[in-house]
Amino acid sequence: MKIVFMGTPDFALEALQALAKEHDVVAVYTKEPKISGRGNKLVKTPVNLWAEENGVEVRTPKTLRNDEEQKKFAELNADIAVVAAYGLILPKQVLEAYTLGCINIHASLLPRWRGAAPIQRAIEAGDKKSGVTIMKMAEGLDTGDMLLKGEVEITQDMTGGELHDKLADMGAELVLKTLREWKNIEPQVQDENLSCYANKIEKSESLLDFGISAKDLERKIRAFNPYPAVYFEHKGERFKILRAVVCDEKNLPGKIWQDGNKLFVGASDAALEILEIQRQGKKVMSAEELLRGYFF
Repeated sequence: MKIVFMGTPDFALEALQALAKEHDVVAVYTKEPKISGRGNKLVKTPVNLWAEENGVEVRTPKTLRNDEEQKKFAELNADIAVVAAYGLILPKQVLEAYTLGCINIHASLLPRWRGAAPIQRAIEAGDKKSGVTIMKMAEGLDTGDMLLKGEVEITQDMTGGELHDKLADMGAELVLKTLREWKNIEPQVQDENLSCYANKIEKSESLLDFGISAKDLERKIRAFNPYPAVYFEHKGERFKILRAVVCDEKNLPGKIWQDGNKLFVGASDAALEILEIQRQGKKVMSAEELLRGYFF
């Protein structure tokens, strides 16, 4: 098939690489490069970099809502568009430009967790499973008919980063299977009564919240690992908590304290022992390693 691929981060890159092995990817749409770092360098998305290295046309429009961009999109004459964490809303004219329309690789078991942050929200909520849904795109947010699904167990120690990697691999496999079996797949309508929204993660959510339960805080720490990471500030420095476990230590709500070579945080109802931490500007390390040269 002739495919237009639309995606931005590492999650999308897995699918793009897989599709390129079996199909003709005629163009890639991705978010425009950002200026970042002290040197104000232009940073291109992972999808952008791969496409350039492999001779695939790259397009980075700021919007697809104008007639000019919609005409350019249609003139590619692809069979289908495959979307994965693209970052721009696709208007009706784009969704209907190709014979087979647009399909999306969504990192949740729809209709649960529509929206921007399904991976983190699933772990944060204590879900026992997650997965990938290949869906036919419609004008609503993640509301289209479901084509194929794959499930992943969320284990008790799984982080957002680990789940992300599993779902990226699964998404690549499922989208290939979807295209291979296209004519035999019966689309399934989503049950609106089972849907919930995975809100975009705001910066303010990353600040350590002492007011929630230890169990909820432990899940949030895992969900936000590696990004954006739960953090606290101490002596003018920022510390990211990357792993922690609920423990039987005497609780000091709202406090962070050291006991020998162990570090604890007091949630509303119980204490957590911090296992992995990252001091500002330093590498990730165990709490024990940090406490060899730093004292709380």
